[in-house]
Amino acid sequence: MAVAHSEAHDLFVDGPSLHEVPPRRSGRVHELEDQIDRLREQMRIAVVYGGDKSVEGAVINPTFNPRSWKSYRAVAEDIAQALKRLGSAHVELIPEDMRLGEHVREAGIHFAWLNTGGVQGYNPVSHAAAMLEMFGIPYVGHDPLAAGMLDNKHIFKRELLYLNLPTAPFITWHLARGPFRPQVNTRFLRAFHDYWGPFIVKPVSGRASLHVHPVDEVADLGEAVAEVFEMTQNHVLIEAFLPGPEYCVAIGGRVTAHGRRLTRRSEPFVFSPIERVLGDDERIFTSMDVRPIRNDRMRPLDPEEDGTVIHELSELARVVAVELGLEALVRLDVRTDVDGKLRVLEANPKPDLKRPSPERTSLACAGLAAAGMDYDDLILSQLADRLDLLFSQRRGSVSHLAALLA
Repeated sequence: MAVAHSEAHDLFVDGPSLHEVPPRRSGRVHELEDQIDRLREQMRIAVVYGGDKSVEGAVINPTFNPRSWKSYRAVAEDIAQALKRLGSAHVELIPEDMRLGEHVREAGIHFAWLNTGGVQGYNPVSHAAAMLEMFGIPYVGHDPLAAGMLDNKHIFKRELLYLNLPTAPFITWHLARGPFRPQVNTRFLRAFHDYWGPFIVKPVSGRASLHVHPVDEVADLGEAVAEVFEMTQNHVLIEAFLPGPEYCVAIGGRVTAHGRRLTRRSEPFVFSPIERVLGDDERIFTSMDVRPIRNDRMRPLDPEEDGTVIHELSELARVVAVELGLEALVRLDVRTDVDGKLRVLEANPKPDLKRPSPERTSLACAGLAAAGMDYDDLILSQLADRLDLLFSQRRGSVSHLAALLA
């Protein structure tokens, strides 16, 4: 397969030294712990989940959803319960819809946690963050620009190419330009050179592997592109199929909690390296809507047996987080090519944070025990990291929180 950029391992020799990144604050971490302790009783937190456009008053005009909709309320409830266990006295669940500002004002909300993929329209993952920025309410989650970039696979993969980070060859197509005819499409020929399949065809913005199609023959690409476009009314991504094992790794912030005690590190926290276990009938990971994520659907990577893969995944994840300036949790999905080289598939800006149970878990939470953490530590980590960032770098946006500490 022809590839126009360097392999992953080249990055870690020539790229920036991640260990040279200074911590946000030079003061001892107990300062942050004290601030959080003092905010627990006063700070009113809203956990925001996806609103339902069919509910009266949720929107002005119901429109088409390019991105498959889901409320994520069940996970929002898990997050809210964890915040309460951690001592937060005022936690509310609020749906993202046109009444969000009204609900936030009436409840006297000081801070929000975004657990929503949007309601409707294009680039919906960025909508709640944009509204909260306008309201002046700080939040856990990606800012509007980062959320849209991560959720739009076309834009994200272009960023990877710009940064010389490894990903599969790809192009996108919109049927406003006419039917997709790969054999005479100059962009296709330039991107794939002499590679003629197999391929993966999928939405540029989607979730849970919905509407993702393996295509073996180049002659069948046009029909697959038309099918995905019919379902999404949006650009369609065509990329080379990667035949090797598929891995996931979660990337958090520089402040983490272990046993409820905070640690501030000099680089992003990478955890939960796992291999997705594909069934005999699977070439790609089946949507969690069809096959729930159970323990037999993943294999935690072993430091002794999988040390090289863990190291390469971790270094790749840290480079992605630092170079893209990510400030909230993501899950990086990676797969190996025919030569065994890691290539980034996508970065999920809203990884599932379902509280693990003996029967079900989430990809991001599967490796918490190995990192010396439990679910409540993960929630505390994200809250503490965001407050640390706000108090150290964006004090002008949290004067109302500073007033609570006065």
